[in-house]
Amino acid sequence: MLNRMNLEGAWSLQLDEQKHGLQLPFEDSITLPNTTSHARKGKKNTEVKIGSLTDEYAFEGFAWFAREVEVPEELQDKPCFLFLERTRVTTVWVDGEEMGTQNSLNTPHVYDLTGTLSEGKHTITIRVDNTNYPTKGGHMTSEDTQTNWNGITGRVDLQFYSHDYLENIQTYTDPVKKTVTLTAHLNGRWDAAQLHISACSSNTDIKHTVKEQTFQLSSNNVSVTYEMGEDAQLWSDLKPNLYELKVELKAVSGEVLDSHNVLIGLREFRADGDKFTINGNKTFLRGKHDGLIFPLTGYAPTDVEEWLRIMTTSKSYGINHYRFHTCCPPEAAFIAADMLGIYMEPELPFWGTITDETHEQHNQAEQDYLIREGYAILREFGNHPSFVMMSLGNELWGSKERLNDILKQYKAYDSRHLYTEGSNNFQFVPVILEEDDFYCGVRFSKERLFRGSYAMCDAPLGHVQTDFPGTMKDYDEQIWPSAKLDDGDKESGNQSIQIQYGTEMRTVQAETAEEQLIPRIPVISHEIGQYATYPNFKEIEKYTGPLKAKNFEVFRTRLEAKGLGHLAEAYFENSGKLAVACYKEELEAAFRTKKLAGFQLLDLQDFSGQGTALVGVLDAFMDSKGLVTPEEWRTFCSDAVLLARFDRYNYEAGESFEADIQLSYYRTDSLNGKTLKWELINNGDVLVEGEMEVSVGQDLNYINIGSIHTQLPSVTSMTQVVLKLSIAGTDIYKNYDLWIYPVHQELDWTGTHLFRELNDQAKELLERGEDILLLPDPASLTHSIEGTYSTDFWCYPMFRSISESMNKPTPVGTMGLYIDNKHPVFESFPTETHSTYPWWSIVMNSRSIVLDDTVPKLQPIVQTIDNFERNHKLSLLFEARVLNGRVVVGTFDDKEIAHTPEGKQFLNSILQYVKSDDYHPQIQLQYDELARLL
Repeated sequence: MLNRMNLEGAWSLQLDEQKHGLQLPFEDSITLPNTTSHARKGKKNTEVKIGSLTDEYAFEGFAWFAREVEVPEELQDKPCFLFLERTRVTTVWVDGEEMGTQNSLNTPHVYDLTGTLSEGKHTITIRVDNTNYPTKGGHMTSEDTQTNWNGITGRVDLQFYSHDYLENIQTYTDPVKKTVTLTAHLNGRWDAAQLHISACSSNTDIKHTVKEQTFQLSSNNVSVTYEMGEDAQLWSDLKPNLYELKVELKAVSGEVLDSHNVLIGLREFRADGDKFTINGNKTFLRGKHDGLIFPLTGYAPTDVEEWLRIMTTSKSYGINHYRFHTCCPPEAAFIAADMLGIYMEPELPFWGTITDETHEQHNQAEQDYLIREGYAILREFGNHPSFVMMSLGNELWGSKERLNDILKQYKAYDSRHLYTEGSNNFQFVPVILEEDDFYCGVRFSKERLFRGSYAMCDAPLGHVQTDFPGTMKDYDEQIWPSAKLDDGDKESGNQSIQIQYGTEMRTVQAETAEEQLIPRIPVISHEIGQYATYPNFKEIEKYTGPLKAKNFEVFRTRLEAKGLGHLAEAYFENSGKLAVACYKEELEAAFRTKKLAGFQLLDLQDFSGQGTALVGVLDAFMDSKGLVTPEEWRTFCSDAVLLARFDRYNYEAGESFEADIQLSYYRTDSLNGKTLKWELINNGDVLVEGEMEVSVGQDLNYINIGSIHTQLPSVTSMTQVVLKLSIAGTDIYKNYDLWIYPVHQELDWTGTHLFRELNDQAKELLERGEDILLLPDPASLTHSIEGTYSTDFWCYPMFRSISESMNKPTPVGTMGLYIDNKHPVFESFPTETHSTYPWWSIVMNSRSIVLDDTVPKLQPIVQTIDNFERNHKLSLLFEARVLNGRVVVGTFDDKEIAHTPEGKQFLNSILQYVKSDDYHPQIQLQYDELARLL
């Protein structure tokens, strides 16, 4: 390139919502790069969106941009291109002459203006249309993510070249031979030029400069191999060593005709059996979903600095992989990922059905567009070492043959990346195609699940949602069954099934496989987690751009209308603590699974749309929500994760505690001879401890360190202990909370008036000033919500609606407990304010009654946090004065939980409380009021 004329700055603007055409003169202006919304152009939007953020200046239609440029004499009639880095559907005019239309959503629009720009002033006019897309666009155009903005973001410039220049430069690295093969097309005379290539490391600890090499050209199609030398350093997520390749096209006289700087990394990312390898070493993908959510601007940043901030934060939480849901980020994201060592997977902007010509709704134009987008992504970003994978879309259906054919075309075109048919394609009836390099999904049949949580409409649910808590679960048997599994009354052949499709329900034709699906390629678990937290209303003030959190404002108003506004912060914090615990088990189950190649979280950050899915430990701005530190999160999400395998968290005094200690390990440093120390600690005091030598066997990535066998102490009160694991001389450690309970021979109900329902006898006792303990059968409670331990999946409003449309059970929708842990009822059952594992059996054998119509001052001792749509005041345990007596109401199955040490301890603590001098309910309820609750 000879010269770049920067066109950033002031442009004339005209908004044309009705698409009438350009009406001169222009009446407004805008500074580009920008979007019309971010610049606050047009009519202010008064709509209030509940399921997503609200764009206050949302605009759809034509936006016309124009500016005058002056071309100096030395550049006139040179090959010239208008470069628009990121935009929508554009049409360009120069001095009124149309130059064409382009519609890539993922890659720059580059217009050839050669021959149109003589010396002097010219007017460039650009029309941007954000309505007439060849495809819906997935998260490239969704209001749920970056919005359907209109404008031009990133670089806007004119690029001038000599009459001999290179285009479509592609680099193919060989980390074994330590060479780079460069291909390009030379426009101009090949026999009058030479190619000069040099390289220098750009971010390595050890500086490495590679000498310049000169290549004689033999045609306009350039292909040369540049030797980097034995000292060349390789690129990986652990050591992201980069080189800047300087490529110069020179005339025989030495004049530089064209020059390019290309960022490269020597790497080979491959699928090897059930794992991925980087330069021959196995790696495990610790991924996150990304839908291009940027609430301050409403569009994806195009500067490297912002992407470095974002991805450095992700890296601090152990992430080494990004899957972009139906979108591709700008080049700045790839550069940041190159620098930090993050494996990138862009995805075609499609979420639907890929058909062939036999389908009645086949849309060949849309399909051709999507295929072109894939080629454009490969050409534009394929040189980046971080770009290692590509997906054809999200949750696709349709023609398996057509999908396989598209994969085959891409693999033949560019072998630098791995390819998959899509993310979670065919849902309940998955398939692995011949050309798939890896598989990304959530199940291999209805029952063969390999993630920990699911929506109710996709039941069965996952083990985090339903199973007795312990740390034994892995998915090896589900991924690679040791015997043929029976999936019940599954029918073979074609059948119509209902599926979740985005935020809606859709009926599709599903072809059931005759044989059990066994993967022979790496398997990635798709969109794992999705554990929701209550909104943090303090976040509202952070929305200073065009996007406003009016949904948060509505949720806050709803909560206040229920008289619960004062509990908003407690709901947020306590639901968040439970979500972190759910994520810990979710992630550890993935790391325990030897047959898994990686996972993709949904998500590390909140998702602003699709009903408002606050599933992150970071907010939508990628700022911490204060629920967990990066250091703690990395103990269960990193390249070295210690794993204690034990069957439960709750024990009786004197029981034997047994745990196998394992390590998921993807570092290059050997741990042979290192020492693992384990301790059981209570309030800083070491109760028992031991050591084991780390001995690495044949499996370098799953290390069985040893086993713990110890007798737990004979405690006289409920005691929380911490199992602490650490490997000396490293940063590898892990903590688990365990609970030990004194042995109770039997519960002492003496002197307690226990009732299962309100009846005349109970009323008579209360009238006489006696106390009763009311423990109704949870199944009898008509105004109640089912008890479930795990926090809500994704977003209650969205999946309630989908379940209803599919005539399936709706989600429970609750978000854990908020416990008044200073209350004297917990004298013998000390607890946090949030859900912990002593509560699991209690909650799972309960129903929470709805207290919406009671006096505001009646606050449950143990409250179940409801979602932001219903906002019920839900009680698991409350007390009140009724008539002349006192009553404690618990809505759990005491007979069932009495079989567990934690349940027995809980009941014992309640019985002690109702007989104590501390029993002082503050709120008076009418007898009829209490009766109505039940």
